[in-house]
Amino acid sequence: MGRERVFIVEDDEDIQELISYNLVRNSFTVKAFTKGEEFLEYLETDACDLAILDLMLPGMDGLEICKKLKKTPRTENIAVIMLTAKGEESDIITGLELGADDYIVKPFSPKVLIARIKAVLRRKEQVVELKKENVTVGEIQIVPGRYEVTVNNESVELTASEFKALHLLAGRPGWVFTRYQIVESVHGQNYPVTDRSVDVMMVSLRKKLKTAGRYIETVRGIGYRFMDK
Repeated sequence: MGRERVFIVEDDEDIQELISYNLVRNSFTVKAFTKGEEFLEYLETDACDLAILDLMLPGMDGLEICKKLKKTPRTENIAVIMLTAKGEESDIITGLELGADDYIVKPFSPKVLIARIKAVLRRKEQVVELKKENVTVGEIQIVPGRYEVTVNNESVELTASEFKALHLLAGRPGWVFTRYQIVESVHGQNYPVTDRSVDVMMVSLRKKLKTAGRYIETVRGIGYRFMDK
């Protein structure tokens, strides 16, 4: 790992310099922005592997930036780390549901940040490999490369987290996954997401899949599995 391109969107110059210094020391290529609009405009002609986003920015905030990245085919595969002073559980869940790969609360340790960046990039490489395989189970078809799900040839709109969870379960019908394994697969290790949050996501996923939601089975006291036809 090394020479990956990391872009920083942070309006606090001291924090921006601290992050940049540590990234360069660890052989990353770095570019920094103070406004989300400038960052998105720059991406029209250049690309990066990972973006570090502050939430509270002048103009467009970090959540809106993340949403735009994940909804644009050209930028949807850019890994995102939220770095913010907003540490409430609701803020964290919102960021992760919008597609962020990690969420770090200020103040932070530069060494921990670098470790988390490397972990996210490793997972990104694994996801790229996984995305090569389409999954078809009954009337459900999953096209990972496009983040597309159809049921009886009708498109189903899912959040990034719901898509990853569905792909995990449907990829191995009959296998039982604990709530922790689902969270780890969707967001990586050590995420402050409760069991209740996973249950809420599964309820939403079943609802969006309509009749095909029956494939997702609850395994009492453990987690979930996809029906093995």
